[in-house]
Amino acid sequence: MPGYIEDRWYKKGPADPKTHRPTQVPTARHGQGKRYKVTGIPGVRARSFPDKQLAAAKKWLAKAQSDSEKGEFIDPRDGNILLRDYVEQHWWPLRTGDPATLDTVSRRVRNQIIPYLGSTPLRQIKVETLRAWLKDMEGVISQSTTVVSWGYLGNILQCAVDDERIPKNPCKAKTIKAPSMPEGKARAWTRSRVAAVQAQLPDVYRLLVDIGAGAGLRQGEAFGLAEADVDEVAGVIHVRRQVRCVEGKLVYSLPKGNKTRTVPMPLHLAARIRAHKVAHPPKAVTLPWKNPSAPQTKVEARERAPQTHKLLVTNANGDAVRANVWNHQHWKRALAAAGVIPPPEKRPRKRGDGRTDLIYAPSHEHGFHCLRHTFASVQLDARENPVAVSKWLGHANASITLKVYGHFLPEADGRGRQAMDAWFTGAQDSLTISPSPPQTVTVPVGTEGPQATDVTGTGTLRVDETSPDLHEVAA
Repeated sequence: MPGYIEDRWYKKGPADPKTHRPTQVPTARHGQGKRYKVTGIPGVRARSFPDKQLAAAKKWLAKAQSDSEKGEFIDPRDGNILLRDYVEQHWWPLRTGDPATLDTVSRRVRNQIIPYLGSTPLRQIKVETLRAWLKDMEGVISQSTTVVSWGYLGNILQCAVDDERIPKNPCKAKTIKAPSMPEGKARAWTRSRVAAVQAQLPDVYRLLVDIGAGAGLRQGEAFGLAEADVDEVAGVIHVRRQVRCVEGKLVYSLPKGNKTRTVPMPLHLAARIRAHKVAHPPKAVTLPWKNPSAPQTKVEARERAPQTHKLLVTNANGDAVRANVWNHQHWKRALAAAGVIPPPEKRPRKRGDGRTDLIYAPSHEHGFHCLRHTFASVQLDARENPVAVSKWLGHANASITLKVYGHFLPEADGRGRQAMDAWFTGAQDSLTISPSPPQTVTVPVGTEGPQATDVTGTGTLRVDETSPDLHEVAA
């Protein structure tokens, strides 16, 4: 098996005249650096060991030879790279996908992983390290955010395994329990709450509430809804795009899952759209498609070409609505004014200019998405087909709709009992033996009545002796 240990402090000298054994002669680098060098294994970098660690060198040689033979050798020195450096130099540069999603991933990694584990070498991230990290996350971020961050960390470490920097992924260890998404049901709003929150919004933004509750559009889809997407003749809304923020800049992109869809438009919503267009005429807004970065190729230039659409709802400057600004300055303010969340606290700005900021309580469960939940609840409570509702919501399949909104379906327990009672009643009627006309069968002459076969199941046999050759048995 290839591989050997080189002693860099001594070399073989002439044989001893008495013992006839080779003598050891100091080399030019005697006493300098590490003494033993393990080398000669194909595909494995040489490794040096200090003086008096010959046993350790032999042990490493044996393991390296065995792992190399099986194609499983991983040099532990490759795992000395810090997690931060591995992410920045190897993991992140090769990530591809939707720019907005990448922006979210980058933010999660920078905020929830790097500050805690970034200074730790990859090979030192063990199960105990992950337990400590999960403990640090408690009370700092929500459980759902921890679940997402855990997934990103697991992907980073799995890539390190595939890059042969660490032998295994500690996130997959059996002795650590991965965080799970907290159980929670989607909550719909009452009509009075929807109206109360809508009344607290500036008039130019009130249509967004009608769009969310009346058609089930997501927030970005409502921001991106254009005049041409509303077909009053057919009574439908075409959901073709959304407005998203990528690297701090607004862009158009396809709806979530890259799926366009068509949603039925209630008459109330159609009337509200007409009234809004009179008070606030749609304005043309031009945004890049999907990615705001400057294109580097002709293909990118074609794919990112700006598009112009006459949006139904725009901000005071006539631009597309920016979600984070709208949520803080308008939506949360409306929630507080309607009594959905507590009033905001006033806190001095860090710049010390004497001004204050309004700090609202966390309100994720009261976001714009509640209007979408309300739309789903109304549809399902009206016994609309879940497959159709799934299509209108833009879900991948109806199972997702039932998983999220199944509790909105009308209570079927009472109806189910009544249906079973009706079924059993009908079954009992079909099993009831009704009187039937007498049936005549024949038995051989000489057969006694009690021994004759009870073919009718009534227990009664009647013998007619008018025939000389046959007994006629009638029920």
